[in-house]
Amino acid sequence: MGEESTSNSKPDDNNNAANNNGSYESPVILNVYDLTPANQYTVWLGFGIFHSGIEVHGMEYGYGAHDFPISGVFEVEPKSCPGFIYRCSVPLGRIKMPPSEFQAFLENVASEYHGDTYHLISKNCNHFTDDIAQRLTGKGIPGWVNRLARVGAFCSCLLPESLQATTVKQLPEYHPCTEEDGSGSMSSTTPHEPTESDDGDQDKHLLSSPIGSREVAFIRETQR
Repeated sequence: MGEESTSNSKPDDNNNAANNNGSYESPVILNVYDLTPANQYTVWLGFGIFHSGIEVHGMEYGYGAHDFPISGVFEVEPKSCPGFIYRCSVPLGRIKMPPSEFQAFLENVASEYHGDTYHLISKNCNHFTDDIAQRLTGKGIPGWVNRLARVGAFCSCLLPESLQATTVKQLPEYHPCTEEDGSGSMSSTTPHEPTESDDGDQDKHLLSSPIGSREVAFIRETQR
């Protein structure tokens, strides 16, 4: 698709270069995934069902659904979000923020993105990454990433019922944080590769299909 601006550079290179003032500079990168193999056909029409995560300081952060009023923000290794098919990376800018400060920022944002408030049309993973991108760099993610949600907001009657669901069928495990870095729990389930027959359920599962031994760590939110 002509609208995609991608990067094949290694995001881990020089992610944490310290400047003279002791703060840290990091690229802000949007990693985009296909939720369904059907994207390879619909993307040429300007539509697709995508998941996205924001990569900062060498880790990727996303937002997913579960049934409880606690943080739905999680971290994974870059370009490795379980259950999805990596498509491309889009550089969004750079920030100068120490990892500890960024962690505090993320924990604060996590209080605004609970798992039980996720909605594919009105508050999805791409809304989260767009919000983070706006706060960090002053500009949002490319419009094509979340175009289906914007269309759905005006024409929800035209979308399949499965795309309007708000509830996950399988809850990721969530345990109290015990580590100093502020990360939340770990979630691991049976590996699964998306297929066209899974399209309806894939929209709801989001975090329920880790690949191999990759782990999803939920971010502990700042208590208000």
